[in-house]
Amino acid sequence: MPGSGALQGRTRLAEPDDKERQPAHKRGYGVSTVYETLRNEIIELKLAPGSPVDEQQLSDRFSLSRTPIREALVRLAAEGLITTLTNRTTIVSNIDFLGLPAFFDALTLMYRVTTRLAAANHAAGDIDGIRALQKSFETAVEQRDVLGMISTNRDFHIAIAQAGRNRYYTELFTRLLDEGRRILRLYYSSFNDVLPRQYVREHEDLIQAIIDRDIDGADALAVAHADQIVTQIRSYITADTRQAARLNL
Repeated sequence: MPGSGALQGRTRLAEPDDKERQPAHKRGYGVSTVYETLRNEIIELKLAPGSPVDEQQLSDRFSLSRTPIREALVRLAAEGLITTLTNRTTIVSNIDFLGLPAFFDALTLMYRVTTRLAAANHAAGDIDGIRALQKSFETAVEQRDVLGMISTNRDFHIAIAQAGRNRYYTELFTRLLDEGRRILRLYYSSFNDVLPRQYVREHEDLIQAIIDRDIDGADALAVAHADQIVTQIRSYITADTRQAARLNL
């Protein structure tokens, strides 16, 4: 599977420093720094699924006491990015590749229902917010800012869900999008982080269908949008990279 080297690596943490020389940090600053750094490294697959997460090593790396480290890890665990095993070992959460078909089904359904409802129920003020997020997404694409693409894509689709005026769908879609951040990282990797312009335009087409209150058209575009993402990811993670299969013997 492509990217298997990255997925099989172990957490690489700095060597311990002298505790007495650790700088003082304001409460909250340290927690946010640790949380954001580890979250980004996990989403970008720099910290591989299954890698151990050690509080003492993190304390040494960030020059912080273990209290803010634990608070940051609690936040990461709440997002499903780290897992504590029965033996109390903490690891970067594994990606459930076997569960991808069910995940893709749920994701596709949420693309459809939230876009349909946005077309039916949006208020005029919703469109400005959705367009602003699309602009931020375009900027991230142009800059090849993968973390930016992942976060703005998430926020774009959540804004569409909010325009549909059903908080239960919004909450479910938010959970799915958050859970799928590392899967989306593989999607962008399949393009070498250069997303083709045609896939940026898919967002613009969705916006126009919502503005037009074209419920069926919005549904069709949402299906197509989900299908191309799912197809691309499936092709990427199942690509045959065996060298022996292409040797002339």
